[in-house]
Amino acid sequence: MAFGKNIGMSGLRYKGGGPMFAWLLHRLTAIGILLFVGGHVVASFSMQQFGSEIGTAINIVYESWWFQIIVYFCVMYHATNGLRIVILDLWPQFLKFQREAIWVQWAVFIPIYGLSVFIIVYTALTAGG
Repeated sequence: MAFGKNIGMSGLRYKGGGPMFAWLLHRLTAIGILLFVGGHVVASFSMQQFGSEIGTAINIVYESWWFQIIVYFCVMYHATNGLRIVILDLWPQFLKFQREAIWVQWAVFIPIYGLSVFIIVYTALTAGG
């Protein structure tokens, strides 16, 4: 009940706009990271304990370049958005510039992610992949 508001389940309703989209992407990328780490634990455990084909199959998926692109998107977006949130939490006077902060976040994220995707695809298409 922050600021005397009773939000309840209506707080989960999509309100639109950049900040809500950033919130939604932050949550989805967190789920992607959790699924990746959980799958990694399952693959490692099954390979260590049983030497099973399940772990081998999961590792084959992990080594594919398209999966690496997806995981890298999740990690990089979650990290840059988390950094934006930390900056806005540490300096609350910048909250009025939240939309501009989102644009700065994308301006930092897109070149870094684009270069990484280029390197991953280039490596996959040449002898490295």
